[in-house]
Amino acid sequence: MDSLPLDELTAAIRRNGLVRFLEQYEKSHPDLHLKDLSVEALDDDRGMWVNGRRVVNFGSDSFLGLDRHPRILAALRRGVEKWGAHNGTSRAFSSVEANVEAEAKLARWLGVEDTLIYPSVTLTNLGAIPALVGRQDLVLCDQLGHHSLQEGMRLAQAAGAKTGLFPHADPEKLRLALDEAGPYRLALVCVDGIYSMSGTVPPLAELDRVCRERRAILYVDDAHAMGVHGPRGRGTALAHIPDPSNTLVVGSLSKAFSCFGGFISCSRELKKILKMRSSSFVFGGPVPPAYLEAVCEACDIMESVEFMRLSGLLARNIRLLVEGLAERGINCLGGGTPIVTVLVGDEEDALRAGKTLFDLGYYVQSVTFPAVEYHRAVLRLQVNSNHRESDVQGLAESVASALGKLHEKKRAA
Repeated sequence: MDSLPLDELTAAIRRNGLVRFLEQYEKSHPDLHLKDLSVEALDDDRGMWVNGRRVVNFGSDSFLGLDRHPRILAALRRGVEKWGAHNGTSRAFSSVEANVEAEAKLARWLGVEDTLIYPSVTLTNLGAIPALVGRQDLVLCDQLGHHSLQEGMRLAQAAGAKTGLFPHADPEKLRLALDEAGPYRLALVCVDGIYSMSGTVPPLAELDRVCRERRAILYVDDAHAMGVHGPRGRGTALAHIPDPSNTLVVGSLSKAFSCFGGFISCSRELKKILKMRSSSFVFGGPVPPAYLEAVCEACDIMESVEFMRLSGLLARNIRLLVEGLAERGINCLGGGTPIVTVLVGDEEDALRAGKTLFDLGYYVQSVTFPAVEYHRAVLRLQVNSNHRESDVQGLAESVASALGKLHEKKRAA
């Protein structure tokens, strides 16, 4: 029987360089390749069961532990009872009352005029970036900016906007890139608030200053900062930019909020425009109503003494981990945010270190090319408020042990 076109398509895609690279890694290191795991159960202390075995999960971005918080779980139950599983319509036609309330609460918490909720941060960036610019405009993205920022930029390019990358977190190189771009009406400069692979914060005030000088708007994907960085957890942009009136801030509702969705800060006038021009808003499904009720509850927590308790526990755990690594001679990137990154370098070494940690009872993310530059593989440790002190201390000791075994193996070779 002749092969079907779909079979031919699959075979052709498998010849792609990146697919071949990843498949070869999976084939060469099946025992190290801790990807696509099936998680059987979770507990309140970040326990995670895989293949019938409990490990402590240091790969969760529910930084405040709200995914296990009784107030969030109760809000979800109320939401299901009130709205059912889903409201079944695009927001171009209607929005449930909980959606309107959630956007208003987010705006009040952030101190901005309004917000617009999308089904995810990725869909926020894929919808908002091309909606904000036209053929006369320019979009520049930090070269280490999140994949969804760069994909949003490519969609803007397909619609006629000029685009480009600028060197990571470098205000002077941004100024040069804007000057060399040629004439433009306005520019949109896209950066992360916290870079997800390093846990570092760019010089936002300096980037904002360049944007104002060069007729540009700063667009900050603050997904990893929202709820955990700055006063009341309102993110990097509001913490580091003296006057954020020329800044658009994107936040996640599925990380520290532990709910569902993403959002962008905006004026009421711009909100109407985004509703008309964002394809992912018009043609994407809405956040399920029960989760919108949970977002409202999370906003209430952010403005309560409970937030101070949770953020205090998170700060303690970050400090314990960073100090524990430093005491063992291990330098980390970041260190001031819940993402603590240990540079390993070689891809196989990073996978092997991750597997050693897994065997010792700790799950961390071994991040390799193409998520990071080739031979710049890292262990990404994500700290949560509901990690036990003993587990944080145990992780620091186990990271030192895993890296020590790698060094011994190389010396022996």
